[in-house]
Amino acid sequence: MKIILSFLISVFLSLPVVAQEVNDGDELLNRPADRTYDIVLDSGYLKVGVYRDFPPYSYEVDGQPRGIDVELGKLIAQEMGVEFRVHWIIPDEELGDDLRNNVWKGHYLDKQRLADVMMRVPYDKQYAYMQDSTGEYINEQVVLFGPYQQETWQIAYNPEKLDTVDTVAVFQYHPIGVEIDTLPDFYLSSALQGRMRNQVRHYPNVRAAFEAMRNGEVSAVMGMRAEIHHELAKPENEAFMQAQNGFPGLMKQVWDVGMAVKHTHRQLGYAIEGIVNRLVTEGTLSEAFTGMELAYSVPGYYRDFLSEEAIAQAEGQK
Repeated sequence: MKIILSFLISVFLSLPVVAQEVNDGDELLNRPADRTYDIVLDSGYLKVGVYRDFPPYSYEVDGQPRGIDVELGKLIAQEMGVEFRVHWIIPDEELGDDLRNNVWKGHYLDKQRLADVMMRVPYDKQYAYMQDSTGEYINEQVVLFGPYQQETWQIAYNPEKLDTVDTVAVFQYHPIGVEIDTLPDFYLSSALQGRMRNQVRHYPNVRAAFEAMRNGEVSAVMGMRAEIHHELAKPENEAFMQAQNGFPGLMKQVWDVGMAVKHTHRQLGYAIEGIVNRLVTEGTLSEAFTGMELAYSVPGYYRDFLSEEAIAQAEGQK
């Protein structure tokens, strides 16, 4: 659930270009050819960066990529008339690290591994234009664009342990599971002047937290809505319910999720953005979410200019 991004510059001469990786004799330092929009089309494939082992967004089943971000990547590639290729991302400590390692520079141990576009990037203007102490833009090497989903936090609970969850205050007295070192972890450990801290139980991911709830170790689990819905859809979790409570004191309760490309690959970004706009507004993306038993909400970006009728159509309500 550690999600993050970034992009860089490259030059393209007016000579015939082949979309192959450049070999300068050093396997660790080699970089791929600068895959601009025309080169992506000419190569016949699009490398889509998604997080590894991150259901329901991106994961593997019998060696095949699955998840909502994978399906969106396939739809984009199909619209572009090219093959979809998965680029698995192992999250680093910060979003900026993920952007550097997978979008514009490459990891120092494998600079050839770069995605053409990276999914599951928070679409946040404040983050996009963040500056360092010298006034330089931290994310100047990337372009954040194409919001395609609105995400929020969600709690699921065991009705045998709790009658209802109208407020997080109940977790002063009942244990709740979270993925370690995530915002739910920090929030539940500090909210209400720290009175819930001793009831917070840490797990490597939301899936493990649900297993703990089945075993009676915790009474509830907090995570991102899609993660919670993905687990609730499993037969082994059918006895659990989703809560309807809010999260007082939590600054970022709802946010848009988008994509990232190198800042020199804006033409590719514009093409993908146009495709995503159609997928969102025509309701195709909502259908993809429904097919995976996930709730879909139109990003706030669209809510600024779409009519209520158009939003309802995009969310599959008519």
